[in-house]
Amino acid sequence: MLALQFRFRRWPALAAVASIALTLALGNWQLGRGTEKTSLQQQLEARSRLPPVVLTAREVNPQELEWRQVSARGRFDPRYAVFIDNRVHRGAAGYHVVMPLRIEGSDMHVLVNRGWIATAGTRSAVPPVPTPAGEIEIRGMVALPSVRFLELSPKIAEGNIWQNLVLERYRQAVPVRIHPFVILQESAADDGLAREWPRPDVGANQHFAYAAQWFIMAAAIAILYLVLNVRKRQPD
Repeated sequence: MLALQFRFRRWPALAAVASIALTLALGNWQLGRGTEKTSLQQQLEARSRLPPVVLTAREVNPQELEWRQVSARGRFDPRYAVFIDNRVHRGAAGYHVVMPLRIEGSDMHVLVNRGWIATAGTRSAVPPVPTPAGEIEIRGMVALPSVRFLELSPKIAEGNIWQNLVLERYRQAVPVRIHPFVILQESAADDGLAREWPRPDVGANQHFAYAAQWFIMAAAIAILYLVLNVRKRQPD
């Protein structure tokens, strides 16, 4: 019969205990973050199902409208349109067309991401975008543009072709008042633009995946410690 003997050594045991405690703590922290993000995800999805908010010239808290359905009536101003570069739709390269809508009866505007359009084959000219001339009603979901971008090229804004949409940069470049958010247009329009927007995702699953990795690492450390310290008992 095989007899096993456990050999206890203080410093390896302390190192193993400390490593296991650390990885378990990190795993539990990631679980907590995942739970928080899951709650936030549920809140955002609940917001998206609420009745639409009618936008006016009155300033609003953008965080309260994030991922809410909104509607706005006004007139597009194509003079101040920007084309967000390097946007891919079903494997094809193109732009997102962002254009200010002047809200009726005021000088306040709201930026509308009207959708995706394919490149014209050259960066020297953007493709033509059909734009309604009169007042229209836009419906869509509110999104808050990120303020963190890794922009490797110094040419972040060439004319009306931009790498990313940064609201502060837009305010400095364009002489119009704008709300501090963007509408992802969902209402239909005969303009040839593609409008397929991803649903809100705050990344809860990523935290759960990290938690699983930390717990697996803790188990691996425990198994390795036992393998290295349990040996066959030598015959007397």
